[in-house]
Amino acid sequence: MANRFERGLMGLSSPPHIRNDTTVATLTAASAFATGDCTSASSAMKLSAVDRCIELISDSIGKLPIYIQDRDSRNRVQHELNRLLTVRPNEAQTPTDFKKHIEANRLAGNGYALIVRDPVTLKPQELISVPHELVSPYLDNDGHVWYRLIHPFTGSVSTVHRADMIHVMAYSHNGYKGISVLERASEVIAAARASQQYNLNYYANGGQPGGVLETEADLSGTKTITLADGKEISVSKKDLIRREWEKRHSGPSNAQRIAILDYGLKYTPISVTNRDAQFVENAEISVQDIARFFGVPLYKLQSGKQSYNSNEQNSIEYVVSTLHPIVTRYEEAFTYRLLTFADAERYRIRINLNAELRGDFTARGSWYEKMRNIGAYSANDIRDLEDLPDVDGGDERYASLNYVPLSDWKKLSQNRNDGGNANANNT
Repeated sequence: MANRFERGLMGLSSPPHIRNDTTVATLTAASAFATGDCTSASSAMKLSAVDRCIELISDSIGKLPIYIQDRDSRNRVQHELNRLLTVRPNEAQTPTDFKKHIEANRLAGNGYALIVRDPVTLKPQELISVPHELVSPYLDNDGHVWYRLIHPFTGSVSTVHRADMIHVMAYSHNGYKGISVLERASEVIAAARASQQYNLNYYANGGQPGGVLETEADLSGTKTITLADGKEISVSKKDLIRREWEKRHSGPSNAQRIAILDYGLKYTPISVTNRDAQFVENAEISVQDIARFFGVPLYKLQSGKQSYNSNEQNSIEYVVSTLHPIVTRYEEAFTYRLLTFADAERYRIRINLNAELRGDFTARGSWYEKMRNIGAYSANDIRDLEDLPDVDGGDERYASLNYVPLSDWKKLSQNRNDGGNANANNT
């Protein structure tokens, strides 16, 4: 009797079939983010800090090598999935582009990849990254997760079995749908966008704060003016003066233009306040808050003042605290969805984080040296991590004689002392 997993797979052939109306081209044509308020990328990514954080993290995940590992020996193995994972997941994307696209969407809450299977063998044939706004996960009456997939061009809706959807979530309240970091940081982003808009308006008005036009003349009443199209409208005298002043003196092109006042008008500028003078400081605080939400070190955003040693430690912290939990989610999701139950007991899909630390030659060299001195790495192990070919005799492991098992320490120490006393008596 078929289990629920097998029954779900057999049901995939029932219409509408996903592959018939959803292709790589149509799915990847959609934007990676929805548009709208400050929690959408179209708005939030106008902030350089947000844009850079998304680019950094998605690039970091995209460039990491992926492979299949034997659980017992921990050796890399040749597997039929290697082509999809390391050569070409689909006709439109490289492995780097594929992982980067999923991660960009995961930062928006949920990263998805549709598994296109062979109709006979049910083996994965293609992996298609899907923009998150096209997918809606939901629970059926039995508590199982399913996915509604919207065609980006026709708007038609298909139901995808959980076995055919790789789903990598951000932080989640309910366990089956992630919450965008942009939504969680919405107040910080909204404040930063308001500050940014204030600055834009400031410079759009000639880089000058507002001011007051004063006169003792009576400005009550209205005046009829003729527009360029010949239409006549009635405008208050105050609005008319304001329009003419802004027309002649607002905007960058009118900056420093000499004003000529008549009718007893007097212009009094509103001085810059301490609050305005703190905008640069407030902008730095916004960058720090955004970086904190994303888990990105400030030096990667060209912000803050850190030394080289501090940046080195921050880089390690970035890998350990930010990237490692994300990578773990990818490893588990890929292993569970792409490997059969039998293969999953023998193998697992792994992502090598060492690639993220390649830029730090000093730290990497020191680490390799320590690992080789204690016998943890051979020369070929180190060369493999550096994507270099093996050398003859490179599999031999070495260990320092300065290290002995603690259980043998008392005996060896006694032998050394006895040997020393014997040598002293012979002299």
